[in-house]
Amino acid sequence: MGEGHPEQPARLRVVLDALKTPDFDELEWREAPRATREQIATVHPAHYVDEILAAIPEHGLRYLDGDTSVCPDSGEAALRAAGSVVAAVDAVMAGDDETVFCAVRPPGHHAEPEHAMGFCLFNNVAIGAAHARDQYGLKHIAVVDFDVHHGNGTQAMFENEPYWFYGSIHQSPLYPGTGKANETGVAHNIQNLLLPPMSGSGEFRLAAERYLLPALLEFRPDLLFVSAGFDAHEGDPLAQLNLQDDDFEWITKELKNIARQTSDGRIISVLEGGYDLPALASSSAAHVKALMLD
Repeated sequence: MGEGHPEQPARLRVVLDALKTPDFDELEWREAPRATREQIATVHPAHYVDEILAAIPEHGLRYLDGDTSVCPDSGEAALRAAGSVVAAVDAVMAGDDETVFCAVRPPGHHAEPEHAMGFCLFNNVAIGAAHARDQYGLKHIAVVDFDVHHGNGTQAMFENEPYWFYGSIHQSPLYPGTGKANETGVAHNIQNLLLPPMSGSGEFRLAAERYLLPALLEFRPDLLFVSAGFDAHEGDPLAQLNLQDDDFEWITKELKNIARQTSDGRIISVLEGGYDLPALASSSAAHVKALMLD
């Protein structure tokens, strides 16, 4: 993204370093494969996939919008980010793993069908959802998004799919300005929970307990994805919520409990935002540790 940009390579380095401590000795590591053009084109038009890959420069940066640029390695990174989620679906459906965390850059939840934005090129979780539906016949697929920003791209891809559920807890007002409570989808399959600036653990947990978790349990997903953004942490510079590491651990445990009841425990978590490096490292570690619990 360029020098000084918050979506920087160090984000992924600190996450990976945090997961190489003794607490994670049992973690199995796999390299992300590249997604195919056809896999990405299940949620993005083929011409858009071609346009993004054609926009990758040989040198320097090319801006796709005011805050989203690409460099010579961005195409490879975006293909492997999407490919990691496809591979995660294959792994959980084969019974190799029950829970998977995809440590990826670039993030994906702002990527709309034909528009890159918010540091996102391809919508990683939506590509994974389409793969689960098309390759394994899964009908009820859910995404829970606790990134501080609303996942406008994921909502755009889910809102007209009555058997797909998207639930987001996000700060409002905040970029990208979408995700209002009255945006409910074609089958009340979209749930947006808005938290005002300076909200903390109490408000976050109350919204999840009262609205999000009951709705998710009622939906009974066959597979649960998590858009795991950690920029609602109190240390993050791009927003004004005050969550702690414990809150990410708590919501992960709650989601695991629902997954045990509805999807044989299958959860695929995909990294989204998080721009304070120490907070990103500690929050992602708390999240993955909770994912690993029996």
